[in-house]
Amino acid sequence: MTGTSTFLDLLPKFPSVRILCVGDVMLDHFVYGTVERISPEAPVPVLKVNRETHMLGGAGNVARNIAALGARVTLISVVGDDVPGHTISRLIADEPNVEATLVMVPSRQTSLKVRHVASNQQMLRIDRETTSPLGSEDEDRLYDAFAKELPSAAIVILSDYAKGVLSPSVIKRLCTEARLQKKLVVADPKNSDFSRYSGVNILTPNAKELSAATGMPIADDESAEGAATKAIKSAALDAVLVTRSEHGMTLAVKGQATSHYAAQAREVFDVSGAGDTVIATFAVALASGASMPHAASLANVAAGIVVGKAGTAVVRPDELAQALQSEDLKGVGSKIRAMSAARDAVATWRARGQKIGFTNGCFDLVHPGHISLLSQARSQCDRLVVGLNTDASVRRLKGASRPINAEMARSVVLAALESVDMVILFDEDTPIDLIRMFRPDVLVKGADYTVDKVVGGDFVTSYGGRVHLADLTPGQSTTRIVERMAAPASKAAT
Repeated sequence: MTGTSTFLDLLPKFPSVRILCVGDVMLDHFVYGTVERISPEAPVPVLKVNRETHMLGGAGNVARNIAALGARVTLISVVGDDVPGHTISRLIADEPNVEATLVMVPSRQTSLKVRHVASNQQMLRIDRETTSPLGSEDEDRLYDAFAKELPSAAIVILSDYAKGVLSPSVIKRLCTEARLQKKLVVADPKNSDFSRYSGVNILTPNAKELSAATGMPIADDESAEGAATKAIKSAALDAVLVTRSEHGMTLAVKGQATSHYAAQAREVFDVSGAGDTVIATFAVALASGASMPHAASLANVAAGIVVGKAGTAVVRPDELAQALQSEDLKGVGSKIRAMSAARDAVATWRARGQKIGFTNGCFDLVHPGHISLLSQARSQCDRLVVGLNTDASVRRLKGASRPINAEMARSVVLAALESVDMVILFDEDTPIDLIRMFRPDVLVKGADYTVDKVVGGDFVTSYGGRVHLADLTPGQSTTRIVERMAAPASKAAT
């Protein structure tokens, strides 16, 4: 990986980027519940539904990822005149930085995937879709929308999910127009015949797709390079970026040395949508001025983040920045989360069935009492989140002479502890907003409090959580340590 500062310099450029994304938009419908018995009618589990969610899928998820990075995106796709199509329109309207032209074709079924999930295990997926190519009139409508939006776009993404929108004739028309306007085209292929993508500059297949297209098994870096090189020659491409799951990624560029990137994920929870994150990050980075190797490296970091989340998730600039900086901190920095990343991490842990614990404090000079408190807190849960007062908050609570250590130093020390799974800074005098957001299963404070005096205690118990009062270590206090440090200087002054 190149220097962290090189990547961090890219992130502020993302908001000035505009991407044009064309492809198969889908509606992802998740039905969550529990299974407690087998049906008496047939040997199948009975799913008792608890909640349902809808998300943009396919090209819609690519657009979400672009927007989450801070860039602007225009999505062009096709929907039917049906409930899923109207739901997609509503979801797009709720997405900041996303604009869309949705060509409505009443005769088509909007692509819909319904996933039934119990205890984090997908039980069944039901697909409803039309996969036939567009008629000539509808193809013209799609092309006209593309031609209108193309001049203001930096890069074009073709998101092919084999649902009929990106037929060979549509791809040819779009790529011809893009080349006339000197716009780079990046495509995520779903067809094993890569010749249909003639005119595309860069393809981003996964290893299985690349192997099917080239007839070459991919088992290591060398075979990945060979298959990518073959695809470049056979389809007249400029480059191939192949995603290889736990083996990372490989970038082959015509006339240049091939680059290989080791997988970045520390924990893999859900790989769905990872390809969307890769192509979105890669395109936004290229449009921001990154070279292909640098853009691929950043996309690899983003992929490592998104597979650690539940469902078709997105990656945000603050998460990228933290992941990049954690390389310098040898992994410690990955525990220090911004608000959005913290919310996603807690949701993922909870989806795994893990119990969430929360405690908070200034932790100015970490001493044995703090270590004991955090160890006891961790024993009460599967994942421990620590809310840490910012410097401004500490000054309001403790006085102008505090804190002794700045907030980032305090964050790093806490993150280095095995008992701590996440550190999040808060600027308020109390952590009640964090408690309301995370809804911890157990709230931990020292035994110098009583349950009725613990901030957020009544809220946590209201939904079935509990408050745990940890034993104190005698004689351990940051205030006393600070007083002892100041005492010699006071005596010297007299």
